[in-house]
Amino acid sequence: MVKIVVDPKCSGCETCVNTCPVCVYDLKDGKAVVVNAGECLICRACEAQCPEGAIQIIE
Repeated sequence: MVKIVVDPKCSGCETCVNTCPVCVYDLKDGKAVVVNAGECLICRACEAQCPEGAIQIIE
């Protein structure tokens, strides 16, 4: 299973929420949170698109 780390520097811009094709993320209290890690395709689109560099995919 993949591990997804969202750094506290997340600005809550929703880029990951809108980029992820399988809805791994949601926004809670103005920050991205992982809600469906088991669905992750490891496409790394969220990691590449995050303007803050706040997402790390660990295989």
